[in-house]
Amino acid sequence: MNIRSGFIRLTSCNGYKAPEMNTVLNAGFADPALLIASPGLPESSPDVLSVLIDVLAHGLVVLGERGQLVHANQIARVELNRGRVLCKAGDEVQAVSPADNKTLQMALTKAGAGKRSLISVTGGGLSLMLAVVPLKPEADSWKSRVALLFSRAEVCESGMFGFFARSYGLTQTEEQVLTILCRGLSTPEIALQMKVAVSTVRSHVRSLCAKTGSSGVRELVNRVAVLPPVAPCHLVQIH
Repeated sequence: MNIRSGFIRLTSCNGYKAPEMNTVLNAGFADPALLIASPGLPESSPDVLSVLIDVLAHGLVVLGERGQLVHANQIARVELNRGRVLCKAGDEVQAVSPADNKTLQMALTKAGAGKRSLISVTGGGLSLMLAVVPLKPEADSWKSRVALLFSRAEVCESGMFGFFARSYGLTQTEEQVLTILCRGLSTPEIALQMKVAVSTVRSHVRSLCAKTGSSGVRELVNRVAVLPPVAPCHLVQIH
């Protein structure tokens, strides 16, 4: 992979042809104001993009024209293996629910026409939002592809959540309360789940807000929600 005049040039990566991945990589650099000149940088490993997307806390799947699986990052592979909402059927990716699969196929058809979609798939106690995004090729250098970007199952699912808790000196109980708050439960519901008094939970919430400098629960949860989307270490495998 070479970086010249701010553009990334990839020679090969995990089965992709270079023109394919160059288009995906440079999609965010269409605005000249975003270009960063990086002369003299050493050549990186051709697998660097594969490693990078495995670190993301969001599942990412790239499909071919027929819905066949071209690539999936680690989070997506875990979900496909679990088969709760999405699964592999031969070389294709499908939704487990017949109704959801019909919605997915319609979104893939729209992607073939260059249109984006946001759909919901459910199953196994999980509700997942999928952004269906067409990947436009450079001229006819490679066939069209479609990306499926997964939402996170929970706000606190990011691998940065533990770092956030430690950086503000949260106790184990405060971290537990924050985790449940991020799931949308109220103070009485948290008290019931933790088998403690409501006043105890309120005390923990006040401490959480004081330690993190948050004005209230909404700001506190929002700070967790916008943490960098890094996958938990146990889900990341370096190949």
